[in-house]
Amino acid sequence: MRAKSQFYFAAFLLALFVIISIGAFAQQQKEERRERTIDEIRVEAIRRAEVGQYPLIGLDAGDVKEAFESIHSSDKDEWAAGFMHVADRYFSEAKSLEKSDPAKANADYIRAWRLYSFGRWPIPASAGKQRSYEKALEAFLAHARFFDPPLEVVRIPFEGKEIIGYLRLPKNAKGPVPLVIAVNGLDSRKEDLTESFSAILPFGIGYLAVDGPGTGQNPIKVSETADRMLSRVIDYAQSRPEIDKNRIAMHGVSWGAYWATKMAIVERARLRGASAQSPPVDKFFQKDFLMNSLLGNREYLFDQVPALMNILEGVHTLEEMGDYLPKISLVHQGLLGKPMAPMLILAGVLDTQVPIDDEYLLLSKGDVPKEAWINPHGGHLGRQVGVWPDPRIFKEVIIPWLVKTLQAPPS
Repeated sequence: MRAKSQFYFAAFLLALFVIISIGAFAQQQKEERRERTIDEIRVEAIRRAEVGQYPLIGLDAGDVKEAFESIHSSDKDEWAAGFMHVADRYFSEAKSLEKSDPAKANADYIRAWRLYSFGRWPIPASAGKQRSYEKALEAFLAHARFFDPPLEVVRIPFEGKEIIGYLRLPKNAKGPVPLVIAVNGLDSRKEDLTESFSAILPFGIGYLAVDGPGTGQNPIKVSETADRMLSRVIDYAQSRPEIDKNRIAMHGVSWGAYWATKMAIVERARLRGASAQSPPVDKFFQKDFLMNSLLGNREYLFDQVPALMNILEGVHTLEEMGDYLPKISLVHQGLLGKPMAPMLILAGVLDTQVPIDDEYLLLSKGDVPKEAWINPHGGHLGRQVGVWPDPRIFKEVIIPWLVKTLQAPPS
């Protein structure tokens, strides 16, 4: 009898332990899905600036600390004002130095642009953040005046509006040159890609950077047919006599990688290839992933879901978002598995923002072999702090693949 009592007591303790453990795990999961407080954002933002981690790549940690001295709440206009206050100083100094010290002026414009851009991050969802974004554009174009070869702001007519892009072509080209069309992600912008892709010019390849649907200066939001905007960009590129219309590739980052992947299918006849960093394909668009991985995602600094909702056409609530996203899936659209242009897929196994399952699915579909760069220790875009930062991936993986793909003679 005593042995039976001890057994029941032990079973009770075990059950109690399991219940407590499950509760603790559930609480931990809930905590992990909670958005950061402003104090947590401050600490994390400064840390990321110190180690050169997105979205603070290129920002000075001292400048970030100074901006946060006047940010005491999650108010969006207060956030924008804090970063604009610091950026304004560099912008004013740059203007005063343009003639006497152009190198310092250019450096100041870059510093101001990055601060203004972070002042509107992740999206310009208030009057103050919109003002910070406008100042970011102004500072970047002031910086671009120092480019050699120069930057051309192109305005492509589109459905009664216009697509604004930044075009740069290599110097002293003899004949039409290959071109990369570069598309940004959810919270990056064409200005970021313009800065990065300057590295491809010495290889005799030009680039045209545009904001993806729903972001920056793009005239339309994300929908099942928004790829038509990028088809129009290809039309424009092929109309320019300086560009080899048979050697055009596309590069996309995150959401931009989704568009690069879709275009590799629907525009395969006009693209020599596409490189895509962490492209969402199918699982990303399911409601379960939205609710359990994107809400309060800690790999993302803050407000990923509100930023994502903002780029979608006609979506205003979480419920609408959960119903709408599956329509964007390449599987739902019946595209995955169709013939496509050659691709380079980059991803990190530990990515919490786009499931690695999407990349494995993409790699297994289509009619041509694809190349892959999968970092087993990488997060979103394959990033690994201190080992594989964004600039290294771009320089050592993306640029060489695009050069190889575009410099090969047309088939």
